[in-house]
Amino acid sequence: MDYQETLTYLYNSAPLYQQVGNQAYKEGLSNTVTLDNYLYHPHTSYPTIHVAGTNGKGSCSHTLAAVLQEAGYKTGLYTSPHLLDFRERIRINGKPVSEEYVIEFVEKHRDFFEPLHPSFFELTTALAFRYFADKQVDVAVIEVGLGGRLDCTNIIDPDLCVITNISPDHTQLLGETPDKIAWEKAGIIKPYTPVVIGESTIETKPVFLAKANKVCAPILFAEEHPLILRTFPAEHTEEGWIYETSVYGRLYGELGGTYQQKNSNTVLNALQVLQKSGYHIPVEAIRRGFSQVCELTGLMGRWQKLKTHPTVLCDTGHNLGGFTYIVEQLQRRSYRKLHMVLGMAEDKDVTKIMKLLPGEATYYFTRASVQRALPADQLLSMARKTGLQGKSYPDVPTALEEALRNSLPEDLIFVGGSTFVVADLLAHRDILNQL
Repeated sequence: MDYQETLTYLYNSAPLYQQVGNQAYKEGLSNTVTLDNYLYHPHTSYPTIHVAGTNGKGSCSHTLAAVLQEAGYKTGLYTSPHLLDFRERIRINGKPVSEEYVIEFVEKHRDFFEPLHPSFFELTTALAFRYFADKQVDVAVIEVGLGGRLDCTNIIDPDLCVITNISPDHTQLLGETPDKIAWEKAGIIKPYTPVVIGESTIETKPVFLAKANKVCAPILFAEEHPLILRTFPAEHTEEGWIYETSVYGRLYGELGGTYQQKNSNTVLNALQVLQKSGYHIPVEAIRRGFSQVCELTGLMGRWQKLKTHPTVLCDTGHNLGGFTYIVEQLQRRSYRKLHMVLGMAEDKDVTKIMKLLPGEATYYFTRASVQRALPADQLLSMARKTGLQGKSYPDVPTALEEALRNSLPEDLIFVGGSTFVVADLLAHRDILNQL
């Protein structure tokens, strides 16, 4: 098989969550443990850092990896989902796993894993852990796929656990209330292993404390240790931030979006914990990691600016918590008119999100090219009930083209609502230069 044939085989034999949703999720770790035994426990051959949370775990994982590789560590990074290519999920020092390795892994081990019927994520996690071991990484940053307690990444014994925040998402699987979701995510907390909590609430903090105390894990709430004293927009870029910190001096953070301010404080606290536990992380590595995270790790889709005149921005925020920050960020910008190219997955709390959205914008409701995307006409119907105005379009490129045609240079076009909408945008970004 060539690379594309291998991916087709993987997608067909082990359904992809981003395509089919909850039916791709397999509760429990039995398959993961079986695969791990078969592959000789690869994750035990290198230190790991485990990152969970509803929002921000991708940004935090990439930033931690960027800093560590700038500190001289050969750094593995495992994240999900991918936007353009499966290989984005598995990187070492920012370089994606090779097509050849993916092909060889599947061909070598398919006779074993086929009878197991693992999920796509179970199989991908096994591949990532084996790859990092084969390439002898110094450390790997591992992002939780969904939840934490029963996520198949949760077999690792990390040096540090990070939980960014809790917000309603995947409630059918994780629970309807903040404390229940927090309990699932607190499942990554390990005995005697430090854990950094980025944000907590009156409902979630007791859950984290109870789990940490039960397993004697040192716990630090980053919001109670503000290492960032002051934040202001970077003069040389419209999207980045300058952070005045109490420990590391002045840092430039490349990642835009107001939500990155809390993510950055979480990361800085995590780095302090790592430094105290023996990691050699110079200040200059932190500066370079924060300022070049996208180049160093390949991160895309976080308040990413794709065009000027009109300005085109995209963000992968896709739940209530994510949209709260997106709307806040949009309110901070100046523009003549706001255009919103929006699509959502069918398992999101669409009505609550709609009530957050700016009523003065023109909407272009669309559907991403995945099975679990909400039909555009249905999205339009729900939007009208909350007073939003717009039309529906069959796909992201068509919606984007219409938004560009209707825009003047002083306008702002936001594209998002779903990771998959952003993926479709990036796959067709050539449209931005044609109109």
